[in-house]
Amino acid sequence: MHTAYITHPSCLRHDMGAWHPESPARLRAIDDRLHAAHLFDFLTHLKATPVQRSQLLRVHDAAYIDAIEAASPSEGISMLDPDTSMNPHTLEAARHAAGGAVMAVDRVMRGEVASAFVACRPPGHHATRNQAMGFCIFNNVAVAAAHALDQHGLERVAIVDFDVHHGNGTEDIFRDEPRLMLCSTFQHPYYPFRGADTVNDHIVNVPLPAGTTGTAYREAFSARILPRLEAFRPQMLFFSAGFDGHREDDMAQFGLVEADYAWITGQVMDVAARHAGGRIVSVLEGGYDLSSLGRSAAAHIKVLAAL
Repeated sequence: MHTAYITHPSCLRHDMGAWHPESPARLRAIDDRLHAAHLFDFLTHLKATPVQRSQLLRVHDAAYIDAIEAASPSEGISMLDPDTSMNPHTLEAARHAAGGAVMAVDRVMRGEVASAFVACRPPGHHATRNQAMGFCIFNNVAVAAAHALDQHGLERVAIVDFDVHHGNGTEDIFRDEPRLMLCSTFQHPYYPFRGADTVNDHIVNVPLPAGTTGTAYREAFSARILPRLEAFRPQMLFFSAGFDGHREDDMAQFGLVEADYAWITGQVMDVAARHAGGRIVSVLEGGYDLSSLGRSAAAHIKVLAAL
């Protein structure tokens, strides 16, 4: 079976301004690199369907969803926080980003594809139950994981968040949900300045200092995340796939390279093979230097698709 590559044209129309690092060019950079690396044609290409309100309500408050819908402008820009805004196309894009993640779960659970990469935006892992922040509106990976639990009846799922920023929104949503294990590596202290003090049996936060290289990252991941994943025995795994820890990305100060993202992918795939029938869904989060984003995402997808 192939790996699904899920996106939607609406995700290119969400635009917060030429100055904003979370731009439509991010998706084009990934597409371009997949073509250049001769990977594009080996993937199963699917167009995301919009998320249903009932699926959003598993992880977001109804009042929050209503507020996002009310904030959608007919023209111009509507600011949700100093870093996060909506143009007239953002709401459609956000619905497709969350819906694409749900679609990925359904296709993988039905055995139609082996795994999936959701190349949609806006990203999601900073969005809490009732707050948009950090470029994020709906928490796409949380919507997908909750769908796997509640619609498909799984008893244990895990999210591995390797974005350089802590997945605070995902932690907020699943803090009291023992069926889900969140494993988040992140630069600390750094935005969103949360997670380092979390004490929770199913939230595994690994704060790392600025300047962390691939060697140090792999050591921490091997020692602090892989044993917890093994013990949890997840029946499905998710990536919050942020590539802003690359050494060429000036959004933060990690020193990862493409080979490190390939390594992370392979390690988690091994866990999925042992406990989850190989079921993995990867959802795009950060990554703002276009060249390193394209190369890193391609390296991740190449391993994910066993190409």
